Amino acid sequence: LWQAVGFDENDSFTITVITSIVNILTTLVAIALVDKIGRKPLLLIGSTGMLLSLGTMAVIFGTATVGDDGIPHLSGAAGPIALVAANVFVIAFGMSWGPVVWVLLGEMFPNRIRAAALSLAAAGQWVANWVITVTFPPLKDFSLGVAYGIYATFATLSLLFVLKFVRETKGRTLEDMDSELLR
Repeated sequence: LWQAVGFDENDSFTITVITSIVNILTTLVAIALVDKIGRKPLLLIGSTGMLLSLGTMAVIFGTATVGDDGIPHLSGAAGPIALVAANVFVIAFGMSWGPVVWVLLGEMFPNRIRAAALSLAAAGQWVANWVITVTFPPLKDFSLGVAYGIYATFATLSLLFVLKFVRETKGRTLEDMDSELLR
């Protein structure tokens, strides 16, 4: 992404630091909002932001000219739009799915299985992160447009999943939720 919009490898450290700072700041926003507006609304906002940003990048990179070096070249407004979309993704993820999933995981299982279920869910999170990490390079080599399109599809699925299956836990005690789960 960054090479396609004109940055070189020497800029990678600066880009990583800026992205990390944005991610930390948006995580702090999520921490401040999770008990005010709730878990489900934050996840819905995050999924929508991720869907729009990843969809934008899929279109931009799917229509980009790929040079002999294998790097897509974005001309005109496509480069700045891709940069904005990438940062919107970081913001959307950082204020929603990044931190909120960990809050929900601690709240969604009955007390009698909470420790075991949380450990399995956390392991599932790490496996999913690993799958994304190892599949992105070959997907990128095939087509950044396809890669971002796949990720946009998963963002759409996350939106639908939250709408249908995630119950709001804001303002509820673990005991209340535990008795509801046991019914």
